[in-house]
Amino acid sequence: MKIQGFVCRRDGLKIHGTVFRPKVPAGVRLPTVIVCHEFMANRLFSFPYAYNLARNGYAAFCFDFNGGGIVSQSEGISRNMSVLTEMDDLLAVVDFVGRQPYTDGCGVVLYGCSQGGLVCALTAARMPDKVNALILQYPALSIPDDARKGKMIKTEFDPNSVPELLHCGPMKLGRRYAADVMDMDVSQATVGYAGRVLIMHGDKDTLVDISYSEAAFERYRQAGAQVQFAIIEGAGHIFVKPKHIKQANRCVTDFLSK
Repeated sequence: MKIQGFVCRRDGLKIHGTVFRPKVPAGVRLPTVIVCHEFMANRLFSFPYAYNLARNGYAAFCFDFNGGGIVSQSEGISRNMSVLTEMDDLLAVVDFVGRQPYTDGCGVVLYGCSQGGLVCALTAARMPDKVNALILQYPALSIPDDARKGKMIKTEFDPNSVPELLHCGPMKLGRRYAADVMDMDVSQATVGYAGRVLIMHGDKDTLVDISYSEAAFERYRQAGAQVQFAIIEGAGHIFVKPKHIKQANRCVTDFLSK
């Protein structure tokens, strides 16, 4: 297996990432997956999934969102970050991936966790012809509803008068983090993708209720997508126990092999 760093840019900001890929003869082009991390996190959280994908023949790209984590190699600041800026980051990575000599150029699989899952779902709906499959792992489809309630993660505010600065635990967020999703209808914004979809969610998730994934499963099904829904028993939000990570990897491997 080859593990290499990469750098691309979005609006002049450097995006740092890591690609995991199997060792293959020169000239062999690989199918690709882009794994998107959670809010406050970084690409290290994606490594167990990227490693599994590379073992199964994929070039798996992980990256740090600009301003998206407490510890991040990418540029940008958290006060300028929102779901929409993370979509722009992902689009920049999609473009970069498609230009690599070892990728097959035949579309990508988008794999998003938590907030990264919402970002992937929105991005897939924007460019459905370029997305071969969509994997949503405990997707934070609740974010727009949370903004409208004025309760997002560890911060509370008046949704009718969002302050310029939101203190969210160790991260300082700007007004746009809430404002950019305040009027977003997730069901309408994501239904544009009707390809292959895998949704995974822990039944002990207390941050994003599993009902959001259940509703997404039904929406994708009604839109004609080939959608699967896997409940990870005993798992909360973010899979930290090895058995839950292994179960997620098995679900992904089985899904992509069909």
